[in-house]
Amino acid sequence: MPPDDSKTRPLLETVGLKKYFKVGGGLLHAVDDVSLSVREGQTLGIVGESGCGKSTLGRAVLRLIDASGGEVLYRGENILKYDRKRMKDIRKEMQIIFQDPFSSLDPRMTVFDTISEPLVVNGSHGDRASLAERIPALMKTVGLAESYINTYPHEMDGGRRQRVGIARALALNPKFIVCDEPVSALDVSIQAQILNLLMDLQEKFGLSYMFITHDLSVVKHISTEIAVMYLGQCVERAPSEELFRNPLHPYTKALLAAIPVPKLAKKNRSVIKGEVSDPIDPTPGCRFSPRCDFSKEGCTGENIPLAGSGAHAVACRLYA
Repeated sequence: MPPDDSKTRPLLETVGLKKYFKVGGGLLHAVDDVSLSVREGQTLGIVGESGCGKSTLGRAVLRLIDASGGEVLYRGENILKYDRKRMKDIRKEMQIIFQDPFSSLDPRMTVFDTISEPLVVNGSHGDRASLAERIPALMKTVGLAESYINTYPHEMDGGRRQRVGIARALALNPKFIVCDEPVSALDVSIQAQILNLLMDLQEKFGLSYMFITHDLSVVKHISTEIAVMYLGQCVERAPSEELFRNPLHPYTKALLAAIPVPKLAKKNRSVIKGEVSDPIDPTPGCRFSPRCDFSKEGCTGENIPLAGSGAHAVACRLYA
């Protein structure tokens, strides 16, 4: 009898995932050959500067946009091959929390209507009486007072609006959630509350997250593993503590050096020079090489795959 690998294989995995956009000058490589995995009950942090393809990756994983190539394996099955009906069923297990809690909520819908919408659309609500029990329970779960149940988005602050978005994502009891910069639009004090809420929910319900952010302090706080992206490619991947203790890729080192520190603290900063390469039909090779102080002949001409021993992998000729 073959061994059951369901407990060892990733809950979600991307294999050579690509997403290209057709633009005037050619194809914009937003996500280019990205292979990552998220294990059950853990958090994969996705970091990188604006425009590196983080949010596009999250949307391609959920099929909110169609991938140009590669695979997205959920529980070992490639969901990119699912038809519309089967995809609708699997969406109950895969949800998203958006960056802007105001624009992601319908201004004409109350908190009750917003949270109940996925239940109604998927026929999971039973009758009105069951909704009247379920929605207040979800609000309590995310720390939102029941007195807001008939409130509209414009009548709440950003933190409460984001709690509504989280409650909506939880409505169908998902297993995997893409958190697309869920705290970047919030005040610092509210950011901490939402981060702690997400971590509590993960522990309570066994959730798995893909947590997208440009804030390295935030990603260290919440992530089990971190993947660093640059111009559509993953350039380094490692467990969270390992990445902060021993960054390898020059781009990762520069990102970590940019973390603000107290004025009196001494810190050697690695400043990134030059301009970002053109993401439209890029030439093979390391896309960071035009800005890298360690660039050499082998950095161009062919793409550099992620490689390394154990869980720490890097795409850099310095470690070939």
